[in-house]
Amino acid sequence: MLIESISGVRGIVPTDINNDLVSAYASAFHLLLPEGSVILGRDTRPSGFELISSLTEQLISKGRDVLDCGICTTPTLQFVVEDTDSVGGIMVTASHNPSKWNGLKFVAKDGCFLNAQQFADLLSHLESDEDGKPEFKGVYNGFEQAERRHVDRVLHIDFIKVDTIRERQFRIAVDTVNGAASDALPYLLKKLGCEVIPVHCDPQGGFPRGTEPLPENLEDLCNAVREHECDLGFATDPDGDRLAVVDERGDPLGEEYTLVLATDDFLSRGELPETIVTNLSTTLAVEEVAKLHGGHVERTAVGEINVVERMKASGARLGGEGNGGVILKDVHLGRDSLVGAAMILNRLAKEENPLSSIYASLPQFTIVKDKVDISGLDSDELLSTIAEQFPETEKNMDDGLKLIWSDRWIHVRKSNTEPIVRIYAEASTIGEAESLVDSVRKLDILRDR
Repeated sequence: MLIESISGVRGIVPTDINNDLVSAYASAFHLLLPEGSVILGRDTRPSGFELISSLTEQLISKGRDVLDCGICTTPTLQFVVEDTDSVGGIMVTASHNPSKWNGLKFVAKDGCFLNAQQFADLLSHLESDEDGKPEFKGVYNGFEQAERRHVDRVLHIDFIKVDTIRERQFRIAVDTVNGAASDALPYLLKKLGCEVIPVHCDPQGGFPRGTEPLPENLEDLCNAVREHECDLGFATDPDGDRLAVVDERGDPLGEEYTLVLATDDFLSRGELPETIVTNLSTTLAVEEVAKLHGGHVERTAVGEINVVERMKASGARLGGEGNGGVILKDVHLGRDSLVGAAMILNRLAKEENPLSSIYASLPQFTIVKDKVDISGLDSDELLSTIAEQFPETEKNMDDGLKLIWSDRWIHVRKSNTEPIVRIYAEASTIGEAESLVDSVRKLDILRDR
């Protein structure tokens, strides 16, 4: 099944994603863009090299110059698109999907993913018969400095106290799942004076663990933190836009708290009240931290571009999602594991307490995340049925269905990237959150799935 959404396109190689398909998308993207060069990048999936070759061939045939970053993180690609005179970019990645999957993420001239209208226009061009015949072919060039340019920008964030971080000489275990951040994240950390203990940081290898940086996939990282007496551990997904954190005891904090820690660092500057933008499924802890510092939170539909659009509208500098995504406008408007790592180290360097103590001082909530295959079900009927079962709740329909109580919530939404419905629930304890998820899963319409 080929999945098309505001997150791009993705599917299994070669049945869904193949050279012919990506060539067609390259042609459509060409028609969408103004005149200028296009930047390409990929994660470490074995199929990526061939797909990049097909994209390059097609774009050059249309008269487009191509700059190829090779293996790079999605945020690196986004940054260099915005930071150069290029007019767009394509990242070859299936994000957190398993290695047999691949896909395309499309980046506009401003370094942001395509919004809903732009993506709809892309799909319309896909069906177009328009086929311009350029007088000249484009030119291919490698773009080897992309990673260094990105890291250099992170090091120059105005509130990051680089010298203070360097003085602490943090020892950090890093698990990039052998993905796109395998070189970039250790490089940044070494620039910040850290000793790096690599765990699954071979960009030539396969994915040795579950691709999402969830606690259940981080056993090797947790063991490395303990064995090497590290100050903390960092984990990413294959394309390096999501970041998870492990404390000095080898305990995962959960990817929800990546944004919480970044928010605490950002707002502790004590400047004017700030707006933080996040999605409907992100922890209440972000709001609680914002309140402590005199800031406030605006929520939007799930999806990076939805958060980014709201950030643009509100003028917010910081946003993100509870999947480990931190977005800092000062660098670029996209989730960025390098930005998240720098902000967390900045927060840690402000005091002598270990990360576990800093985490314990934050508002504590627990989110339980589940998913159910809904193949053959009408998602609108499903959400309507669920809503009827909880008449006492406040309901938000901006993105699926969110059932809201004063101190807890359930969010049920169809995935943008898979044929599933996601069920998220948050409460003050894991038992309460699990009970909320179970209350949805036990409904007749979902019972046998």
